Amino acid sequence: MNAFPSNLRRRLLAAMPALAMAGLLAAPSAASAQDYPSRPIRLLVGYSAGGGVDGAARLLANQLSQQLGQPVVVENRAGASGQIAADAVAKAAPDGYTLLLGESALMIARAMLPNQSVDPMAYAPVAGAFVSPLVIISSNDFPARTPAELVQALKSNPGKLSYATSGVGTVHHLGFEMLKQETGTFVLHVPYRGASQIVPDVISGQVSLGVVSVTAAVAQAKAGRVKALALMSKEPMAGAENIRPLADALPGFDVAPRLFVLAPANTPAPVVAKLSAAVKASLDLPETVKAALAQGTLRAYLDPQQLKLSMQEEDKRWRQLVRERKLTPEGG
Repeated sequence: MNAFPSNLRRRLLAAMPALAMAGLLAAPSAASAQDYPSRPIRLLVGYSAGGGVDGAARLLANQLSQQLGQPVVVENRAGASGQIAADAVAKAAPDGYTLLLGESALMIARAMLPNQSVDPMAYAPVAGAFVSPLVIISSNDFPARTPAELVQALKSNPGKLSYATSGVGTVHHLGFEMLKQETGTFVLHVPYRGASQIVPDVISGQVSLGVVSVTAAVAQAKAGRVKALALMSKEPMAGAENIRPLADALPGFDVAPRLFVLAPANTPAPVVAKLSAAVKASLDLPETVKAALAQGTLRAYLDPQQLKLSMQEEDKRWRQLVRERKLTPEGG
């Protein structure tokens, strides 16, 4: 007696060529994932060589090369707050050979430029990599030395103070806007191009406050040129133990640029898993931790699912802030 009704048997027979074809199509993908990587990998960075993101990319690429057994080459595609590099990765083949070291500015750009073509949430998340703490600095004459005294100074001088950042739409900018929102204060934003321009004007008092990397803040504070008033993130930083976090005065306050590895959408899950494991192994090395600290960054590994959730939370956070503060690319 036949186990299948005749009509079901006919359907199964008709479907067999298609099922066989599907298996043939899937086989190369499985094989490529098993053999991955078999040639050099490109790690694209949306900023020029020599900057903080580039330095982190080169540190990670060097260790990944050893973990994966293939060269990982950093490729700088500077411009448009990282959008040029991100767009190139989005259009690359989803085979794990073209990756992006993205950062928080991608989510901010999405919030401030809703019509942009790059959607950071559309990539395959690979791994969280680093966090780069920021510090609020002032001249030695500024009437505050602690986070609590800084908040009090902001509240006591409405409209009289200014703050400098490395540009509109940076985490430095939106982080301070979040500080203003939580304290109900008004401080004028003065965008610069980087710490090398900010620090002299903070020292001279031309701007009241500056938001710079922890490395720049510690170097200038140790030299006695500025006061490092507050760390904007909650993570402790070796070498900067004397800088108290803003969370001391504003519980829960935590703002810092986050760096993470993304791959094109539809990159095979086994390839993503292998890359993520290699990132973790790279970040776990003591020499990586030491080198990262020297660059002003902290190890901040997240697996693909954790990174996805972190990006979603950060995306929501910046969208809400941009909307509530009515921030624009033209002037913040």
